[in-house]
Amino acid sequence: MSQALYDVLREHLTPRKQELFEKIVLQRTRHIALVLEDTYQTHNSSAIARSMESWGIQDLYTIENTHSFHLHRRIARGAYDWLTVHRYHESTNNSMQCIHDLKAKGYKIVATALHQQAVPMEELNIEQKTAIVMGTELTGVSAEILELADEKVVVPMVGFTESLNVSVAASVIIQHLSHRLRKSNIIWQLSAEEMLELKIDWARKSIKWSDYLVEMFEKGEIK
Repeated sequence: MSQALYDVLREHLTPRKQELFEKIVLQRTRHIALVLEDTYQTHNSSAIARSMESWGIQDLYTIENTHSFHLHRRIARGAYDWLTVHRYHESTNNSMQCIHDLKAKGYKIVATALHQQAVPMEELNIEQKTAIVMGTELTGVSAEILELADEKVVVPMVGFTESLNVSVAASVIIQHLSHRLRKSNIIWQLSAEEMLELKIDWARKSIKWSDYLVEMFEKGEIK
């Protein structure tokens, strides 16, 4: 991605939007990623996307084996436009491919599960890049994810209820890990190249005629 391209696009952004891009991109992280496996209730996936965006988690991975990923735009409040979404929906079993790709990027895979080996989220080591996998509303993560996961994590509770709604659980985990990450000595920010790439993506989504501008830039007709 080119700084010159962003300079062209930036001319078509309001000063307020430019300022927001520069401020918010500094708070984005890929050290924590979130994976949704077969969530099917639109209000849940929408609330999760909104929580991710609010706490600076940039990458959402969706595994769509039996249910397609959809958002309710009123609930998501535009969060989807600012996230980087990686969809796995090309076959009947996308879980293994998604996990393989995440591990290739250096992520530790952590499944949320009521499992005897699950650690409380407060004790989860996040020094390594960490991908948190949330499962479907009825049964949680699949047996395949449990087998592929490096660790399991649970949200500790003290009431009679044994589990949280998936969107609530995701929000609690995201907020907790994001807070811990920002207080740590871990280098969690994006690289300069990643920041530039993200600002270009945001600008293209914000400008109705961005495709035309990019085409003219690539032809050398605007600089």
